[in-house]
This record gives sequence, structure tokens and C-alpha cells, in this order.
Amino acid sequence: MVLGKVKSLTISFDCLNDSNVPVYSSGDTVSGRVNLEVTGEIRVKSLKIHARGHAKVRWTESRNAGSNTAYTQNYTEEVEYFNHKDILIGHERDDDNSEEGFNTIHSGRHEYAFSFELPQTPLATSFEGRHGSVRYWVKAELHRPWLLPVKLKKEFTVFEHIDINTPSLLSPQAGTKEKTLCCWFCTSGPISLSAKIERKGYTPGESIQIFAEIENCSSRMVVPKAAIYQTQAFYAKGKMKEVKQLVANLRGESLSSGKTDTWNGKLLKIPPVSPSILDCSIIRVEYSLMVYVDIPGAMDLFLNLPLVIGTIPLHPFGSRTSSVSSQCSMNMNWLGLSLRERPEAPPSYAEVVTEEQRRNNLAPVSVCDDFERALQGPLFAYIQEFRFLPPPLYSEIDPNPDQSADDRPSCPSR
Repeated sequence: MVLGKVKSLTISFDCLNDSNVPVYSSGDTVSGRVNLEVTGEIRVKSLKIHARGHAKVRWTESRNAGSNTAYTQNYTEEVEYFNHKDILIGHERDDDNSEEGFNTIHSGRHEYAFSFELPQTPLATSFEGRHGSVRYWVKAELHRPWLLPVKLKKEFTVFEHIDINTPSLLSPQAGTKEKTLCCWFCTSGPISLSAKIERKGYTPGESIQIFAEIENCSSRMVVPKAAIYQTQAFYAKGKMKEVKQLVANLRGESLSSGKTDTWNGKLLKIPPVSPSILDCSIIRVEYSLMVYVDIPGAMDLFLNLPLVIGTIPLHPFGSRTSSVSSQCSMNMNWLGLSLRERPEAPPSYAEVVTEEQRRNNLAPVSVCDDFERALQGPLFAYIQEFRFLPPPLYSEIDPNPDQSADDRPSCPSR
């Protein structure tokens, strides 16, 4: 008898989305098939699958133990999320010499279905970082007598969903800072920076509207800029390793001495990036928006506004919630940086009170004889008439404008 050969061993997933990419989240059922193609008949001891999800970090640091002694310190840590094993053909046997219990697979293509459920507990999102990763995979192993096993591993993606339609992620983020430049005994005027964004939570592909005001009262030319940074933090043996990467940035116009620049919603688009990882004990991925002023020959003046990159985009009602939340904050005239919304005019008097209602309410009222003569006087007639007069005409121009924004001090003259 001529033994056949294994031509191919592949793994395919039953995808849950239209993009035909295997993406899952906690509680989902992962299902698929192990595809085996052979030429001729083969004897098989077992066909197993092993599915596993884990986070792992690793880095090394050089240490000096003396003048001529150095050593390398390794830092490793691992967190396991699930570990599933199953046998699709055969059974567990350690004795390869036994001829009993072998399965014969005929020439051709064969499919073997598998299925397992991800834990209901939160899982970390799949991630590949500088010093660590979060990975989920399925491995197939074909064991045959007297031969080395054929192995294949295929990864799948897990997203731990972050819904940005929550109050904490819809709240505006804002800050203000000021810096005075000094050179020996000479002191120039201050450089001030104020910045605000509509909310904390965004999804990849969205654009962040940046509202900022930069005032340059120094003697130097400065440049306002903004950038999104990703911070990767890895934890092992009580130590922490951090990596900061630039995601996107923009540059404003140069600002000469005594000038002020205002950003009324300057857009900075978020490229395709990994969502924030906030629930893993050994890997943390965070984002921030840095709005800063580039000052030649001095430390930059910067503001860090925290961001959370989620997976569930903003809903229409979430946008309204964000708008209301922003409006409440902006009613305090925060630094004059307002996201202005056009107010809606109130209904007209005719829409609220009909002419028939007005006549009925102006009809005489039965009162006691003791008060009848008093109520016939001119004062009561005025009250009755004024009660149903239409309100003053609506106007979008404030008759008593707030002058506080115009009274702000400007840069001192030189």
C-alpha cells in the first residue's frame, strides 16, 4: 500500500460581518472549518484544534553591577483570556506504535467543523505594540503515526467595543495655559493658549474640531500646532515601559509679536488606528490631543486634552446630547471660544392664544358685592387688558450685549 500525502491544511472562519474578515467580541461564538486535502489514503491518529487568547509583554534592559560588570534584565508578563482545545478526529494517544484506533482518510478534500464561545468577561482588543501584543488564534494539528505532525495557526481579531455615546465621552474637553519668556534679566510679555474640543470620544475616520485662541505678547515669532499622540504602556514585574507615537498633526499660521490667532473649528482627521485599550492589566493604549505653541529657543507651551478612540460611532441622538452638553458649558462664555448655535425663535402669540380664547377670558367675572365697586376701577381694567396682550417681538439681537469679551486686555504696547 502506497501512503498518500497531505496536500494542504487550511483554516477558515464563518465571518459575522460583510467585510468577510473574522472579527469577534466577548460572548460571540467563533466557528469555522479545518480544510484538509490529501492525495491517496492516509492514516490519521488525530486532528486537533487549540484556540487561545492572551496578552503578553516583553522587553529587556541593560544593568551595571559594577565597574566592569553588566547584565541584561528581562521583563515579561502574560495574561490569558481563554484556552480551548478540541479533537475533531480520533482521540488522545501517546503510543504511536499502536495500530489500533487509527482513522483512514481517503483521497480528496475534507472539511471538519469546529465551534467555541468566547468568554462573557471583557476581552482586550487585538493589538500589536512595540513591547507587547494581544493575540487570538486557532491552531490545527494533524497527527499521523511515525510522522511529524502538520500544524497550522490562524489569527482572528477581537474588538472590545467602546461606545462613545456615553456621558463621560460626550463631555467637552478644554484647558488654558500661559508662559512668560525670560532671558537673563529681561522678561517679555506672556504667550497664552486656550483650547477646546466638543467631546472626548471619537472613532477612526472622524475629524476633531479644534477651537483655540493663541495670543502672542512676546517678542518672538511663534507657530500654533496640534497633534494626536498614541501612548503605549507595558507593565511587568512592577516596572513600566512607555512608547509614544505621533498619529496625526496640523500646523497653523506663524504668529508675530503682538498678534492673536483664533481657530474656529480647525479640523484634524483621525486615521485608521487601534481603539483604546483601557481594561488590560499589562497593556494600556491611550490617546491625547496636544495643542501647543512652537516657540523658537524655548520650551513649547502645550495643552494635553485626553481622547478615547472607540468602536461604536456617534449616534444622531448622541450628537444632540453632545451639542446640549457643549452649549451648557459655553453659556459661561468660556474664554470667548464658543461653538455658536443659532437660537430658535419662540412661537408667535397667535399660535398660542386664539382670538376666541382672548374674548372669553376678557368676559366679566362674577365677584362678591363688597368688591364689585373696587374692581370697576381703572387698575383692574388695566390688569385684565394687560393679561392677554401679546409678548414683545422676538429679536436675535441682545439689547444689553455682554461687553466682557471686548474688555479683555490686549498685549502691552512697546
